[in-house]
Amino acid sequence: MALWVNSWIAALVVGIITWGLILWCVVAYRRRKNTEGFPHQLSYNLPLEVFYLTVPLMIVGIFFVFTDREQKAIDDRFQDPEVVIDVRGKQWSWDFNYVKEDVHEDPGVQTHQTGALGARERVPILYLPVGKRVELQLNSRDVQHSFWVPAFLQKRDLYPDARQINRYISVTPGRTGDFDGKCAELCGEFHSEMLFRVKVVSEQEYASHIADLRARGNTGLRGDEYDRSPGQPALERQDQR
Repeated sequence: MALWVNSWIAALVVGIITWGLILWCVVAYRRRKNTEGFPHQLSYNLPLEVFYLTVPLMIVGIFFVFTDREQKAIDDRFQDPEVVIDVRGKQWSWDFNYVKEDVHEDPGVQTHQTGALGARERVPILYLPVGKRVELQLNSRDVQHSFWVPAFLQKRDLYPDARQINRYISVTPGRTGDFDGKCAELCGEFHSEMLFRVKVVSEQEYASHIADLRARGNTGLRGDEYDRSPGQPALERQDQR
């Protein structure tokens, strides 16, 4: 946020200076009454050219340094996250594994939405405890997807590579509530329906939900064995769930 605000302040200052110089040139070098002929023509002004070359380069360099610093801070992984979630995108739904608790949400199976009331309640739900350091480990089971929760102000692409976890998001939810999420990468016929919800709850409610998953038999993690092999149709993979 500080980078965003300060960037706007810097842009406003540069804009005011630029507008002021334009107005000054309009007034100072306007055509006077009874003036005849063309004004004196200048081919080069070396100091001025050096000025308008170096100043923009300095501004771009300063923005680059501060942007790089903020980006690294955003992407920096927690050394010891309190909650680790293995997120698996798939055509056209999501699997959520709670790694440290060794349980998983009910398998997210894509259902074709009609726009009727209640559809939002049927999408996969990811539970997060408020105030805890959370690491989201992002993978794809088939094609490229993108994990996006607009309220988190951050998204990451998911690439199909069973050999490694290829993307992370580190987040500490600051307040409870329900937040909508979606796939932000065109991934096939029903991409627009690849939705999910994030429920940020109290620590007690989170523990209760984990206990409920164990009671329902959702123990263990839904791992690579559910990935779709290259060339395997999506409907065939759905039959394996």
